[in-house]
Amino acid sequence: MLRVLAFETSCDETSAAVIEDGRVLANVTRQQLVHSEFGGVVPELASRAHARLILPVTLEALKRAELEPHEVQVVAATRGPGLIGALLVGLVFAKGLAHSLGKPFLGINHLEGHLFSIFINHPEAAPPILFLLVSGGHTELVVMEERFRYRLLGTTLDDAVGEAFDKGARLLGLPYPGGPHIDRLARQGDPGFHRFPRARVPGLDFSFSGIKTALRYYLEKREPAWVQAHLPHLAAAYQEALLDMLLEKLRAAVDQTGLRRVAVVGGVSLNSRLRERLAREFADCEVLLPLPEYCADNAAMIGMVAYHRAVAGETHPLSLDAVPDLDLTEA
Repeated sequence: MLRVLAFETSCDETSAAVIEDGRVLANVTRQQLVHSEFGGVVPELASRAHARLILPVTLEALKRAELEPHEVQVVAATRGPGLIGALLVGLVFAKGLAHSLGKPFLGINHLEGHLFSIFINHPEAAPPILFLLVSGGHTELVVMEERFRYRLLGTTLDDAVGEAFDKGARLLGLPYPGGPHIDRLARQGDPGFHRFPRARVPGLDFSFSGIKTALRYYLEKREPAWVQAHLPHLAAAYQEALLDMLLEKLRAAVDQTGLRRVAVVGGVSLNSRLRERLAREFADCEVLLPLPEYCADNAAMIGMVAYHRAVAGETHPLSLDAVPDLDLTEA
């Protein structure tokens, strides 16, 4: 029996989880609501909140798993990418705990965690798998050739799609985080209300900076009262443009690679319109999606990577550093 205690503190979610033989025994995540008044994550406030929350979420995860700290065999934490101050809180806490318990330590790549989130509810899924990773900080097309071996096909040239959702929501006067609010409003709107421009960039890369500018210019020409009256339609039209750009590239990657096992992971994978369109437009593929509770940043996905790496005999030194711009190939 192999139990992993894992931590995720790369941005503004403080999370601890316990994995036992590839199953999630507990996953406790606390969102930092303090950022909502600023319309985005404030790095210093994020690291302070992690420092305050890391022990309570750890104790709660162990309680739910009905375990004492000494009953885990491996301690793991996200080492990057992410906000350096936030990463250090979880990484230092995990290394200190591993040292005090005399347990092996693993530093995990946050992006690899998102990929492994599908193995929580699809343990039978076998590589090669084509991944579309869509989150607040990343938009990437990746082939998992085999576990721990990846090939990057495309990435964003500027903003991540999750960032485009949040910044678009701010322009529409919606609270942070904006993605869920756009998703909710768009269900009542007409995606064809207005056609925002879709960026066309070479290959399998993405670009989302232009559509935010287009939305801003469009709104500047309208009265606030008109915008409020048409908010659901605007949300639906803006969301549709973002999803068109994502799914066009995903289809191109399917055609280019010939892979028919496709996984969509990361916080944006929770979007209801994205899931609806995936089911309809990729019916010729086996589409894998994480359970809703494992789409956004969480420690269970970090624990899943750590579990599989520990089974493979991997351990890391306590001198391992946080790397804010860690690449997936450095997993």
